[in-house]
Amino acid sequence: MNARRLGKTGRDVSEIGFGAWAIGGSWGETDDGVSRAAMDAAVDAGVKFFDTSDVYGDGHSERLIAGLLEERSEPLVVATKFGRRAAQEVANYSYENLRGWLDRSLENLGVDTVDLVQLHCPPWDAYYTPSVFEACDRLVEEGLIRAYGVSVEKVEEALKAIEFPGVATVQIIFNIFRQRPAELFFEQARARDVGVIVRVPLASGLLTGKFVRASTFADDDHRAFNRQGEQFDKGETFSGVDYEKGLEVVEQLRELVPEGATLAQLALRWILGFDAVSTIIPGAKTPEQARANAAAADLPPLPDATLQTIAALYRQRIAPQVHQLW
Repeated sequence: MNARRLGKTGRDVSEIGFGAWAIGGSWGETDDGVSRAAMDAAVDAGVKFFDTSDVYGDGHSERLIAGLLEERSEPLVVATKFGRRAAQEVANYSYENLRGWLDRSLENLGVDTVDLVQLHCPPWDAYYTPSVFEACDRLVEEGLIRAYGVSVEKVEEALKAIEFPGVATVQIIFNIFRQRPAELFFEQARARDVGVIVRVPLASGLLTGKFVRASTFADDDHRAFNRQGEQFDKGETFSGVDYEKGLEVVEQLRELVPEGATLAQLALRWILGFDAVSTIIPGAKTPEQARANAAAADLPPLPDATLQTIAALYRQRIAPQVHQLW
């Protein structure tokens, strides 16, 4: 597993990380024992970066990671998020509220200092409210967090966030179905030494190639209840791509998978081809998924012909649906 620098945090992290949303909730049934085994398998495979949030299972995901930190000796970097525990109004992003939410995360994680805390897709007005970022600066000064960043929905939000000098990282959706961040944001992130954390790299599982038109999802799985953005941003579910259109493009992508690899590994290896990316955080609910995700880092760079085909498929089939929306 290769390491990459996480921007101005100065920390080296594994280029494949572990996204802990799925083991916390909103992805169907989970088993804590299997979830823990998945995390152990990830660490065994060289994964050193774990991403969670205070609202994943109402803190359950954080508490699972606490058990991992307690029992593993490897130096792991843990990032959590805050801000979604209240109505999404910028007035709720006060120092007092952020501090209260952080205190809860510190307790959940069983640590005195969190490596990285990210504003969790805050409202648009927050990016024009310096006091929000000043509150985060204060938390760094107080030694409660080592660094902070922002998790965003839109490229415009990412570009605005990195104007604040304290922002060390940006977490953003980037995958074969959501390529816009590579146009301008990656260049600006490099120029400002901002680490880039890529989430939803497999488009909520669409890019694993495991789904068909008849696939169904549990009632508590966001892929069932949020396809039109009923609960949160539509772009978080299947990257905002129409499900059936996504399946059609997946069939064309299958022809590009290297021998001995999977479609999911092709999708992860494609992301690793962008040097602005610090780490990718695919989810994993089982040890097998965790090992397969990590193994994508062992693939050689994709051939130019493959990259050109992926670019053309996006431009012709996917971009008209999503490109200007996020």
